[in-house]
Amino acid sequence: MIQDLIEEKLRADLDIYHLEVVNESNKHNVPPESESHFKVLLVSDNFCGTKLIARHRRVNSTLKEEINLIHALSLHLYTMSEWENKQQIVPQSPPCGGGSKGS
Repeated sequence: MIQDLIEEKLRADLDIYHLEVVNESNKHNVPPESESHFKVLLVSDNFCGTKLIARHRRVNSTLKEEINLIHALSLHLYTMSEWENKQQIVPQSPPCGGGSKGS
């Protein structure tokens, strides 16, 4: 499963305090059991002193093979301090704006 690969690779690359990999494919116009849309919430002090773009680049580099297999990857990347300041609230994903099966 792609979701498992994402989790394994991120855990191997970063010292992780908290990780959630959510398959959100069911919210989109894809066949049942698809693994095409993921949201990643990752909290790691490896991100201390790095800008958001550098964090995204690091995760994208770690997941370069998996990114080629999926349609969308939403990244929410925080240090422990940032995560505590957000009161550990995960941002909601916007509703799918894609086409419908009837089109």
